[in-house]
Amino acid sequence: MLGWLIIASVNGFVQKATAQNYSFPSSTNQSYLEEAEPMSQVTSVSQLKDVQPTDWAFQALQSLVERYGCIAGYPDNSYRGNRALTRYEFAAGVNACLDRVNELIATATSDLVSREDLAKLQKLQSEFASELATLRGRVDSLEARTTELEAKQFSTTTKLSGLVIVGVQGRNSNSGDVNPRDGIKDTNDGGTNIGLMSLTQLSLTTQFTPRSYLFTALLNGIGSSGPRFTNSVSRNDINLGYEYPTDNQFIISDLNYHWLIADNLALMVGTEGVSMASAFRGPNRVESAATGPLSFFAQRNPILDIGFGHGGIAIDWQFAKRASLQAIYSSYIPGNPGKRTGLFDGTTTTGVQLLLTPTDSVDLSLYYVNNYASDGCLKTYVGDECLTAKSEPLETNAVGATISWQISPRMTIGAWGGYTNSYIPGQPGNVETTNYMAFLNFPDLFAKGNLGGIYVGQPPRITSSNLPVGSNVPDSVNTGLGRAGGQPGTTTHIEAFYRFQLTDNISITPGIIHILEPGHTPNNEPVTIGILRSTFLF
Repeated sequence: MLGWLIIASVNGFVQKATAQNYSFPSSTNQSYLEEAEPMSQVTSVSQLKDVQPTDWAFQALQSLVERYGCIAGYPDNSYRGNRALTRYEFAAGVNACLDRVNELIATATSDLVSREDLAKLQKLQSEFASELATLRGRVDSLEARTTELEAKQFSTTTKLSGLVIVGVQGRNSNSGDVNPRDGIKDTNDGGTNIGLMSLTQLSLTTQFTPRSYLFTALLNGIGSSGPRFTNSVSRNDINLGYEYPTDNQFIISDLNYHWLIADNLALMVGTEGVSMASAFRGPNRVESAATGPLSFFAQRNPILDIGFGHGGIAIDWQFAKRASLQAIYSSYIPGNPGKRTGLFDGTTTTGVQLLLTPTDSVDLSLYYVNNYASDGCLKTYVGDECLTAKSEPLETNAVGATISWQISPRMTIGAWGGYTNSYIPGQPGNVETTNYMAFLNFPDLFAKGNLGGIYVGQPPRITSSNLPVGSNVPDSVNTGLGRAGGQPGTTTHIEAFYRFQLTDNISITPGIIHILEPGHTPNNEPVTIGILRSTFLF
């Protein structure tokens, strides 16, 4: 009778032990054990909705539940008693009931277990001894493999991602006071035709361990906003965020290794793509040339673009819940050991940023940058970036701050400001620049996923320059003599855009940029640029 009871009940409670596949899915690192349908212990046979008092095994199930308590059902309160039974499953059922009987004996509940029951159980245990031994071996093997998988559950994987940006842009006809800058509009803008520009980036993220990965990216850029005015003070006013011509070739734009040394300390080191733009966290949460503002100037404070680093090392330390510190050392041409190049002799940049989040809606960053420019250019590609007229080496100290305040889920206000002080090593005098930007972002404007933005600011402007005669940029453009003095005018950058998020991966962003006194030159006519950017992410 007890054997019948076990046969009748085994279909339910052994599923927990035998429904596992002893091989593990190759497509996941999670043990198949975690995916099995869990069983639940029942205390009354009436809890099983598919078992009726008229069923031939009803009394057997009732006895096992009430006398021995060694039966389990499925989470939906079903028993599924009609499924097939293997000898291994039967052996597992016998073993489960034996364990329960031993437990009852140990607790001195002898009235629940009769001598006849014990004799029959011993007979069944002897008859299925080989199956029980095999089952125990398989369970032991499964436990060992599960332990091994838990210890080595990570496998090296490489994920491909990328983006494609295609932009159509054109600007109005205008003329400027170019060379010399003498108050006369002597040159017409030669780049007013509508042009097509594209940027493609393919990225590979290879994760070696759960705490480290290698990031590699290939980039191809076609087209530019040129031709532009030729003097050095106006060539950068119309640069777009996705403007990166590569002569129709794919270049390696990123090759860097990331390692989470501790839970609050990360390291980044590489030969490409190690710059403040990639290593520092940006307070402006919509910063992106693909989906954010359109111009290069509106991406971030130009202070954070100084040096345009390629190879170097950076760290990110989260030293408090709402405070972190980032630091970087990078070189513009780290792979060339020639004069004024290399890891330490060429254009090099050291920077540090303190990022604070005093509340969930406010981000504040303070930063300091030291740069040595072997050719006198800061390589920010915005406003006044080449600060010596004769390309003399330049040492620069720069400070800046950015703040962003999310007033509501649908409106963020922010601003940044920057100041640089540069000098020619071993020479008297210095040159100073300032820049600023104020912005409004409107997430989910008119529809979820869309974004509107308004940005107004001044690109880097030489406010004072008293380097040796012949080296000062503003007067070199005016008279060619290079005497001391600052820029005669002030450029104002006004930008507005609206991003339509068509799908999770596709967006279209029309926008307009209006520039007053381009090149910090009072007599240059305003420039208006119309842009339509389309972006595909994958």
